[in-house]
Amino acid sequence: MIRLLFTIIAGVLLGGVVHLVSVLALPRIATQDAYSRLTPMTKLNAVTQLPPAEPGNTLMPYLDPAFAEAICRYDLSSGPIKLAVPVSQAYTSVSFYTRNELAYYAINDRSAGKKVIELDLMTEAQHNALPEDEDVTAADRLIIDSPSTTGLIVLKAMAPEPGLMPQAQASLAAASCRVQGEQPPAKQAEAPVGRGKR
Repeated sequence: MIRLLFTIIAGVLLGGVVHLVSVLALPRIATQDAYSRLTPMTKLNAVTQLPPAEPGNTLMPYLDPAFAEAICRYDLSSGPIKLAVPVSQAYTSVSFYTRNELAYYAINDRSAGKKVIELDLMTEAQHNALPEDEDVTAADRLIIDSPSTTGLIVLKAMAPEPGLMPQAQASLAAASCRVQGEQPPAKQAEAPVGRGKR
C-alpha cells in the first residue's frame, strides 16, 4: 500500500514538473510567436496598422473588434526610439513587449494626461550613456528602459461605436515610431495590413 501511494505521489510530482517546465519553455521555443508572425508584414521602427478583427480572420488572437490596433516592431541596436501617439476621442493605450512576449510597460491616455502620448524607448545601457545635462531635461519626458533590444509596441484606440472606427484608425495612422535623430517619413495614406493567402 505504501509503495502504491509513493508511486502515485511521484507520478503527480513528475507530471507537475514536466508541465511547469513546458509552460515556461514554450514562449522561447515557439516558432510562430507574435513577433515572427508580424515580421513579414510590418516595417522595422515604424507604425503598421492591423486589419480590423473579424470572426475567423484575426491576425492575432483575442483582438477586440471595438479597438483599432497598430504595431511598432522595434530594434534598439541602431539607437533609442521616439514614440508619439495622438490620443483618440474615447481611449488610447500603448503596451510594450519583449521579443519573447513579456509585457514590461503600459500607458494610456488618462495616465499620460496629454493629447499625445510621447516617450523615448531605449535599453538600460543607452539610458546610462545619456549625457548628464540630458538627465535635467529627462524629467520633462518619459523614458522607458527596454529589457531587450527587440520587441513589439502595441497601440490601441477605442471606437465605442462602429461609426467611430475611422477616427480611431486615423489617430493611430498619425502615430510615429522612429529612431531618434531620423527625420520623420512623409505620411502616406496607408491601408491596414491584410492577411496573405497561405
